[in-house]
Amino acid sequence: MNRTVFHIAKMDCPAEENLIRLRLQGIDEIKHLDFDLNAGQLEVIHLNSNQAVLEAIRSLNLGESILSFENLQDYRPKEEYDQRRLLRIVLGVNIIFFFIESIWAYFSASLGLFADSLDMLADSFVYGISLMAVGSSLIFKKRVARWAAYLQFSLALLGFFEVVRRFLNPDGFPDYLSMLVVSFLALIANAFCLYLLQNSRSKDQVHLKASKIFTSNDIIINLGVMLAAVLVNWTKSPWPDLLIGSIVFALVLVGASRIFKLGK
Repeated sequence: MNRTVFHIAKMDCPAEENLIRLRLQGIDEIKHLDFDLNAGQLEVIHLNSNQAVLEAIRSLNLGESILSFENLQDYRPKEEYDQRRLLRIVLGVNIIFFFIESIWAYFSASLGLFADSLDMLADSFVYGISLMAVGSSLIFKKRVARWAAYLQFSLALLGFFEVVRRFLNPDGFPDYLSMLVVSFLALIANAFCLYLLQNSRSKDQVHLKASKIFTSNDIIINLGVMLAAVLVNWTKSPWPDLLIGSIVFALVLVGASRIFKLGK
Protein backbone atom coordinates (compact mmCIF):
# COMPACT_ATOMS: atom_id res chain seq x y z
CA MET A 1 0.00 0.00 0.00
CA ASN A 2 1.24 3.49 -0.87
CA ARG A 3 0.29 7.06 0.03
CA THR A 4 0.63 10.03 -2.30
CA VAL A 5 -0.17 13.58 -1.20
CA PHE A 6 -1.05 15.99 -3.99
CA HIS A 7 -1.24 19.77 -3.88
CA ILE A 8 -4.02 20.97 -6.17
CA ALA A 9 -3.82 24.75 -6.61
CA LYS A 10 -7.34 25.26 -7.97
CA MET A 11 -9.13 23.00 -5.49
CA ASP A 12 -10.75 25.24 -2.88
CA CYS A 13 -14.45 24.27 -2.80
CA PRO A 14 -16.64 21.12 -2.87
CA ALA A 15 -17.24 21.51 -6.62
CA GLU A 16 -13.59 20.70 -7.40
CA GLU A 17 -13.62 17.90 -4.82
CA ASN A 18 -16.64 16.27 -6.49
CA LEU A 19 -15.07 16.72 -9.90
CA ILE A 20 -11.92 14.92 -8.75
CA ARG A 21 -13.92 12.15 -7.07
CA LEU A 22 -15.82 11.51 -10.29
CA ARG A 23 -12.61 11.39 -12.31
CA LEU A 24 -10.90 8.99 -9.87
CA GLN A 25 -13.83 6.62 -9.23
CA GLY A 26 -12.91 4.23 -12.02
CA ILE A 27 -9.34 3.63 -10.79
CA ASP A 28 -9.32 0.25 -9.11
CA GLU A 29 -6.01 0.81 -7.29
CA ILE A 30 -7.41 3.60 -5.11
CA LYS A 31 -8.34 2.49 -1.58
CA HIS A 32 -8.96 5.78 0.23
CA LEU A 33 -9.24 9.51 -0.52
CA ASP A 34 -8.83 12.32 2.02
CA PHE A 35 -9.49 15.91 0.86
CA ASP A 36 -8.23 19.04 2.67
CA LEU A 37 -9.85 21.96 0.83
CA ASN A 38 -8.32 24.61 3.09
CA ALA A 39 -4.80 23.47 2.26
CA GLY A 40 -5.66 22.45 -1.31
CA GLN A 41 -4.34 18.93 -0.67
CA LEU A 42 -5.49 15.45 -1.55
CA GLU A 43 -4.18 12.31 0.15
CA VAL A 44 -4.58 9.12 -1.88
CA ILE A 45 -4.02 5.63 -0.47
CA HIS A 46 -3.44 3.31 -3.39
CA LEU A 47 -1.82 0.12 -4.65
CA ASN A 48 1.16 0.08 -7.01
CA SER A 49 2.34 3.38 -8.52
CA ASN A 50 0.55 6.73 -8.53
CA GLN A 51 0.80 7.18 -12.29
CA ALA A 52 -2.86 6.45 -13.07
CA VAL A 53 -4.00 8.80 -10.30
CA LEU A 54 -1.64 11.55 -11.47
CA GLU A 55 -2.79 11.29 -15.07
CA ALA A 56 -6.48 11.43 -14.04
CA ILE A 57 -5.96 14.54 -11.91
CA ARG A 58 -3.74 16.16 -14.54
CA SER A 59 -6.51 15.82 -17.13
CA LEU A 60 -8.63 18.25 -15.06
CA ASN A 61 -6.06 21.08 -15.34
CA LEU A 62 -6.37 22.10 -11.70
CA GLY A 63 -2.66 22.78 -11.17
CA GLU A 64 -1.56 19.55 -9.49
CA SER A 65 1.81 18.67 -7.98
CA ILE A 66 3.07 15.79 -5.83
CA LEU A 67 4.04 16.81 -2.30
CA SER A 68 5.03 13.38 -1.01
CA PHE A 69 5.00 9.67 -1.78
CA GLU A 70 5.62 6.86 0.70
CA ASN A 71 5.13 3.15 1.09
CA LEU A 72 2.85 2.09 3.94
CA GLN A 73 3.04 -1.15 5.86
CA ASP A 74 -0.23 -2.68 7.18
CA TYR A 75 -2.16 0.54 6.60
CA ARG A 76 -5.85 0.56 7.44
CA PRO A 77 -7.78 3.86 7.72
CA LYS A 78 -9.84 4.44 10.87
CA GLU A 79 -12.89 4.86 8.63
CA GLU A 80 -12.34 1.33 7.33
CA TYR A 81 -12.05 -0.02 10.88
CA ASP A 82 -15.29 1.75 11.87
CA GLN A 83 -17.12 0.31 8.85
CA ARG A 84 -16.02 -3.23 9.67
CA ARG A 85 -17.06 -2.86 13.30
CA LEU A 86 -20.46 -1.46 12.32
CA LEU A 87 -21.14 -4.19 9.77
CA ARG A 88 -20.14 -6.93 12.22
CA ILE A 89 -22.67 -5.60 14.74
CA VAL A 90 -25.59 -5.46 12.29
CA LEU A 91 -24.55 -8.81 10.82
CA GLY A 92 -24.66 -10.39 14.28
CA VAL A 93 -28.08 -8.87 15.06
CA ASN A 94 -29.55 -10.14 11.79
CA ILE A 95 -28.17 -13.67 12.20
CA ILE A 96 -29.54 -13.91 15.76
CA PHE A 97 -33.00 -12.74 14.71
CA PHE A 98 -33.03 -14.99 11.66
CA PHE A 99 -32.80 -17.97 14.01
CA ILE A 100 -35.28 -16.51 16.51
CA GLU A 101 -37.89 -15.69 13.88
CA SER A 102 -37.48 -18.88 11.87
CA ILE A 103 -37.92 -21.03 15.01
CA TRP A 104 -41.00 -19.11 16.13
CA ALA A 105 -42.37 -19.08 12.58
CA TYR A 106 -42.30 -22.87 12.64
CA PHE A 107 -44.02 -23.19 16.03
CA SER A 108 -46.55 -20.41 15.36
CA ALA A 109 -47.33 -21.45 11.74
CA SER A 110 -46.86 -17.81 10.72
CA LEU A 111 -45.92 -16.97 7.13
CA GLY A 112 -45.31 -13.37 8.18
CA LEU A 113 -42.60 -14.40 10.65
CA PHE A 114 -41.20 -16.85 8.12
CA ALA A 115 -40.98 -14.07 5.52
CA ASP A 116 -39.29 -11.74 7.99
CA SER A 117 -36.81 -14.45 8.98
CA LEU A 118 -35.88 -14.98 5.33
CA ASP A 119 -35.46 -11.23 4.97
CA MET A 120 -33.12 -11.27 7.98
CA LEU A 121 -31.16 -14.10 6.34
CA ALA A 122 -30.89 -12.11 3.11
CA ASP A 123 -29.65 -9.10 5.06
CA SER A 124 -27.08 -11.28 6.81
CA PHE A 125 -25.69 -12.35 3.43
CA VAL A 126 -25.62 -8.72 2.34
CA TYR A 127 -23.79 -7.51 5.44
CA GLY A 128 -21.29 -10.35 5.11
CA ILE A 129 -20.62 -9.42 1.50
CA SER A 130 -20.41 -5.74 2.47
CA LEU A 131 -17.62 -6.63 4.91
CA MET A 132 -15.68 -7.87 1.89
CA ALA A 133 -16.19 -4.49 0.22
CA VAL A 134 -14.71 -2.38 3.02
CA GLY A 135 -11.46 -0.86 1.86
CA SER A 136 -12.04 -1.92 -1.73
CA SER A 137 -12.44 0.19 -4.85
CA LEU A 138 -15.71 1.85 -5.88
CA ILE A 139 -16.01 -0.63 -8.75
CA PHE A 140 -15.87 -3.58 -6.35
CA LYS A 141 -18.32 -1.88 -3.96
CA LYS A 142 -20.82 -1.48 -6.78
CA ARG A 143 -20.29 -5.12 -7.71
CA VAL A 144 -21.06 -6.06 -4.09
CA ALA A 145 -24.30 -4.07 -4.27
CA ARG A 146 -25.31 -6.07 -7.36
CA TRP A 147 -24.52 -9.38 -5.62
CA ALA A 148 -26.67 -8.25 -2.70
CA ALA A 149 -29.54 -7.46 -5.09
CA TYR A 150 -29.30 -10.89 -6.73
CA LEU A 151 -29.52 -12.55 -3.29
CA GLN A 152 -32.59 -10.51 -2.43
CA PHE A 153 -34.26 -11.41 -5.73
CA SER A 154 -33.60 -15.13 -5.17
CA LEU A 155 -34.96 -15.24 -1.61
CA ALA A 156 -38.03 -13.19 -2.59
CA LEU A 157 -38.87 -15.67 -5.35
CA LEU A 158 -38.48 -18.58 -2.93
CA GLY A 159 -40.80 -16.76 -0.58
CA PHE A 160 -43.49 -16.36 -3.22
CA PHE A 161 -43.35 -20.11 -3.87
CA GLU A 162 -44.01 -20.64 -0.15
CA VAL A 163 -47.00 -18.26 -0.31
CA VAL A 164 -48.50 -20.31 -3.13
CA ARG A 165 -47.81 -23.57 -1.27
CA ARG A 166 -49.52 -22.35 1.90
CA PHE A 167 -52.43 -20.99 -0.10
CA LEU A 168 -52.98 -24.41 -1.66
CA ASN A 169 -52.15 -26.41 1.50
CA PRO A 170 -52.75 -24.38 4.69
CA ASP A 171 -50.45 -25.42 7.55
CA GLY A 172 -52.71 -24.28 10.36
CA PHE A 173 -53.88 -21.17 12.17
CA PRO A 174 -51.05 -18.73 13.06
CA ASP A 175 -50.43 -17.86 16.71
CA TYR A 176 -51.01 -14.11 16.81
CA LEU A 177 -49.28 -13.58 20.19
CA SER A 178 -46.01 -15.10 18.97
CA MET A 179 -46.21 -12.96 15.84
CA LEU A 180 -46.75 -9.81 17.90
CA VAL A 181 -44.01 -10.38 20.49
CA VAL A 182 -41.29 -11.64 18.15
CA SER A 183 -41.96 -8.90 15.59
CA PHE A 184 -41.78 -6.25 18.31
CA LEU A 185 -38.38 -7.56 19.45
CA ALA A 186 -37.18 -7.60 15.83
CA LEU A 187 -38.43 -4.02 15.43
CA ILE A 188 -36.28 -2.89 18.35
CA ALA A 189 -33.26 -4.71 16.92
CA ASN A 190 -33.71 -3.19 13.45
CA ALA A 191 -34.26 0.31 14.87
CA PHE A 192 -30.95 -0.08 16.72
CA CYS A 193 -29.18 -1.16 13.51
CA LEU A 194 -30.67 1.73 11.52
CA TYR A 195 -29.55 4.18 14.22
CA LEU A 196 -25.99 2.88 13.92
CA LEU A 197 -26.04 3.07 10.11
CA GLN A 198 -27.55 6.56 10.03
CA ASN A 199 -24.91 7.89 12.42
CA SER A 200 -21.98 6.26 10.68
CA ARG A 201 -19.37 8.69 9.36
CA SER A 202 -19.11 6.45 6.29
CA LYS A 203 -22.85 6.48 5.52
CA ASP A 204 -22.32 7.71 1.92
CA GLN A 205 -20.48 4.52 0.91
CA VAL A 206 -22.51 2.60 -1.66
CA HIS A 207 -22.50 -0.68 0.31
CA LEU A 208 -23.66 1.13 3.47
CA LYS A 209 -26.41 2.86 1.50
CA ALA A 210 -27.57 -0.60 0.54
CA SER A 211 -27.49 -1.67 4.19
CA LYS A 212 -29.66 1.30 5.20
CA ILE A 213 -32.23 0.43 2.54
CA PHE A 214 -32.46 -3.14 3.85
CA THR A 215 -32.81 -2.04 7.47
CA SER A 216 -35.44 0.60 6.66
CA ASN A 217 -37.43 -2.09 4.84
CA ASP A 218 -37.08 -4.37 7.85
CA ILE A 219 -38.68 -1.82 10.16
CA ILE A 220 -41.66 -1.47 7.81
CA ILE A 221 -41.91 -5.25 7.63
CA ASN A 222 -41.87 -5.62 11.43
CA LEU A 223 -44.72 -3.13 11.77
CA GLY A 224 -46.61 -5.01 9.06
CA VAL A 225 -46.26 -8.36 10.84
CA MET A 226 -47.45 -6.78 14.09
CA LEU A 227 -50.51 -5.38 12.30
CA ALA A 228 -51.16 -8.78 10.72
CA ALA A 229 -51.02 -10.38 14.18
CA VAL A 230 -53.70 -8.00 15.44
CA LEU A 231 -55.88 -8.72 12.38
CA VAL A 232 -55.41 -12.49 12.72
CA ASN A 233 -56.71 -12.28 16.28
CA TRP A 234 -59.53 -9.91 15.34
CA THR A 235 -60.78 -11.72 12.22
CA LYS A 236 -59.98 -15.25 13.44
CA SER A 237 -58.58 -15.87 9.96
CA PRO A 238 -55.08 -16.76 8.65
CA TRP A 239 -55.50 -14.48 5.61
CA PRO A 240 -53.86 -11.39 7.16
CA ASP A 241 -50.76 -13.52 7.84
CA LEU A 242 -50.67 -14.76 4.23
CA LEU A 243 -51.18 -11.22 2.98
CA ILE A 244 -48.36 -9.72 5.05
CA GLY A 245 -46.05 -12.54 3.95
CA SER A 246 -46.77 -11.69 0.31
CA ILE A 247 -46.22 -7.98 0.98
CA VAL A 248 -42.90 -8.71 2.70
CA PHE A 249 -41.60 -10.60 -0.31
CA ALA A 250 -42.81 -7.79 -2.60
CA LEU A 251 -40.91 -5.25 -0.47
CA VAL A 252 -37.81 -7.43 -0.71
CA LEU A 253 -38.11 -7.30 -4.51
CA VAL A 254 -38.48 -3.51 -4.45
CA GLY A 255 -35.46 -3.21 -2.15
CA ALA A 256 -33.45 -5.47 -4.43
CA SER A 257 -34.29 -3.24 -7.39
CA ARG A 258 -33.09 -0.15 -5.52
CA ILE A 259 -29.87 -1.90 -4.51
CA PHE A 260 -29.28 -3.01 -8.08
CA LYS A 261 -29.52 0.62 -9.23
CA LEU A 262 -26.88 1.59 -6.66
CA GLY A 263 -24.59 -1.02 -8.19
CA LYS A 264 -24.76 0.41 -11.70
